[in-house]
Amino acid sequence: MKDLYKDKCKSINRFRPSIGHQNNAITRLLVLVAVFVLGFMFMMVTCWLNLYMFSGQPIPKFQTKEVHDFPLECLAWNKTLSCPNNYPTTHDNLDHSSFNTCPEYFRWIHEDLRRWRGTGITRDMVEVAKRSAHFRLIILDGKAYVETFRKSIQTRDLFTLWGFQQLLRLYPGRIPDVELMFDCDDRPVFNIKQYFRRPNPGPPPLFKYCSDPWSLDIVSPDWSFWGWPETNLKPWEMTLKDIKEGNKRVNWKDRIPFAYWRGNPSVSPVRADLVKCNVNNTHNVDWDTRLFIQDWINESVHGYKNSNIEDQCTYRYKIYIEGWSWSVSEKYIMACDSPTLYITPRFYTFFARGMSPLQHFWPIRSTDMCKSLKFAIEWGNNHTSKAQEIGEASSRFIQEDMKMEYVYDYMLHLLTEYAKLLKFKPTLPPNAVELCSESMVCFADGKWRRFMEDSLVRYPTSATPCTMPPPYDPTTIKAIIDNRTRAIKQVEMWEDEYWKNQHLKH
Repeated sequence: MKDLYKDKCKSINRFRPSIGHQNNAITRLLVLVAVFVLGFMFMMVTCWLNLYMFSGQPIPKFQTKEVHDFPLECLAWNKTLSCPNNYPTTHDNLDHSSFNTCPEYFRWIHEDLRRWRGTGITRDMVEVAKRSAHFRLIILDGKAYVETFRKSIQTRDLFTLWGFQQLLRLYPGRIPDVELMFDCDDRPVFNIKQYFRRPNPGPPPLFKYCSDPWSLDIVSPDWSFWGWPETNLKPWEMTLKDIKEGNKRVNWKDRIPFAYWRGNPSVSPVRADLVKCNVNNTHNVDWDTRLFIQDWINESVHGYKNSNIEDQCTYRYKIYIEGWSWSVSEKYIMACDSPTLYITPRFYTFFARGMSPLQHFWPIRSTDMCKSLKFAIEWGNNHTSKAQEIGEASSRFIQEDMKMEYVYDYMLHLLTEYAKLLKFKPTLPPNAVELCSESMVCFADGKWRRFMEDSLVRYPTSATPCTMPPPYDPTTIKAIIDNRTRAIKQVEMWEDEYWKNQHLKH
């Protein structure tokens, strides 16, 4: 038995050397392959380096997506009162895979500047615009300078300049040299007819927050995109997130089936007419509107408890109406997932021309306003799917095509196209001062400082700007206007028929 066990062990051990030899052979083969591959890679790198060395070219550096943060340097500013020089003036580490076309409303930039295509913009034209401007903005070699003429209402000028300064931080090296005049008041100034009569030095280019079809003024994003401390409106990027969360609180069909508006009716006659449609101001008639007067002084005393934008998305319909001119409330109202009842406007903002009646809003007559609102609400409550679709389209337009990245891209393309028209070299006036984020925020306090810090661009973007679409041709512009007019006339026909039937019933 013992001998049998020894023989079995010998037979088992007989196989072990052959298995070991086989494993060793495979291992040696893998090692040889690895050595060959590494040697080949080493030779290729050596040859590549030698080619650059003998050609006299510098060895290229591999780019990384490392992001450097550039916070505010208020301690250094308070000591020297001079702007820091560590922020980059160029940014080459761009992600070209982020290519996309700008939203359709960018095409109106070409139309706004069309009046200077033939003549260009001379210094004399710019100086004519000075009589209405609050400040002259000069951008030279990626740095901003301002010459102030007069103080604006509240802090409009401060936050407008803050926006341009953040644009320079977002896109260093991409902003061309420009010199422009900016008016921070509400209404457009320069009428087209006045500046196309001879003799005349030419139409003055003036940047504004809004314009109208009869004016020359060039529209640019308003100050509230970076915050409006006097009304507790936070920077746009933060507000958009708040509204998006507010929209989730109540499903649209579960919202109060009336039209909501809150504002100051004393700033224009048309708003005074709107208040007459309130349920408390009519006898025996409920126009299905719920209108609230906004007392900003009282709101500031009580901490703006009734002014949170995200808390106002609980009604099925929202009303937009202009004040003395366009209203800042436009973008907040249209982001609420509720159809906007858009009372016939006179003015337009930089993005408003990208919206269409019956797609993004429901048009309301400015005459016989109460009946027009009543019909719109009746129609929406009887066509809930279509009404909800309009509300979602306007909200999607604001949330996606009006996000802060596109606001900056609009400013970039507007300045780029404007700079192409300049017939003179921008220069610094004797009393112009350099702008930087530190010079604007380090002396501020309270909400003014907090809103600027919240909207600070901390580092250059690696994304490329959206691609500017081409200008409209006259036929396309006519088609846009005709389609808009046709949609409004269609609503008015429905409305007239509705009230005619109501009259026959009684």
